[in-house]
Amino acid sequence: MTRSLSSASSTSLADRAHNIRRHALRMGQVQGQGYVGQALGAADLLAVAYFHAMNHRPEDPEWEQRDRFYLSIGHYAIALYAALIEARIVHLDELETYGADDSRLPMSGMATYTPGMEITGGSLGQGLGIAVGACLGLKRKGSPAFIYNLLSDGELNEGSTWEAVMSASHWKLDNLIAIVDVNNQQADGYSSEILSFEPIVDRWQAFGWFTQRVDGNDLDALVTAFDAARNHPSSQPRVIICDTRMGKGVPFLENREKTHFIRVEEHEWDLALNNLEEGKHS
Repeated sequence: MTRSLSSASSTSLADRAHNIRRHALRMGQVQGQGYVGQALGAADLLAVAYFHAMNHRPEDPEWEQRDRFYLSIGHYAIALYAALIEARIVHLDELETYGADDSRLPMSGMATYTPGMEITGGSLGQGLGIAVGACLGLKRKGSPAFIYNLLSDGELNEGSTWEAVMSASHWKLDNLIAIVDVNNQQADGYSSEILSFEPIVDRWQAFGWFTQRVDGNDLDALVTAFDAARNHPSSQPRVIICDTRMGKGVPFLENREKTHFIRVEEHEWDLALNNLEEGKHS
């Protein structure tokens, strides 16, 4: 079985995460806007997923025994595109087409357009249910593949998410690894104030999931958590709850009060890219 690119490359996970952030900023610069705060925050967990945890073949995105990465939060597409570019599933040159007519990189993730985009993320709260069905199918086929499903803390507002959580436990889907990005931001304000999701660990555990909570911007902690999720011996679904910081790696974006959808002034894109490079070498 083919392991992810990290096994064949000396490029560190820190470098991968840095590159994912840079790709996302460059795509944001193309359109002058975008969900770059989420992309910067989720870059570390994407780096660990694609370059440490997942079995996949960049040259063959449809490889039958691949691990699948399901992006439930379709507006995070810029983040996943950045990871797919870094993984060489999408060519770097396509970055300049982000959001343009006839681009394979539309502003919201669509499976029919983009290699490596496994599902179309539209209305929130749907991705985990799709993952449950796919995991059942993989089990019945005898496939060794895992499905990694990234969802947001805002999606915990949706009843359909909790139906999927309950179903996954009922079916003992030990090939399902959910990843919850807890950045405490959604369109209408702080996620914790709109509909509190705490105690989040207790709630997932109560539904029968193997549950871990980590700093989603700590690569070592993420590696440990992803390994524990994949290797957990019990027949139960697994979830990694990741506390992330919006805008991570670009201090002036980290400190903006509202970062769910960032409108960055034209001169600030180069400043953000420069800040990112300075942070790498500091």
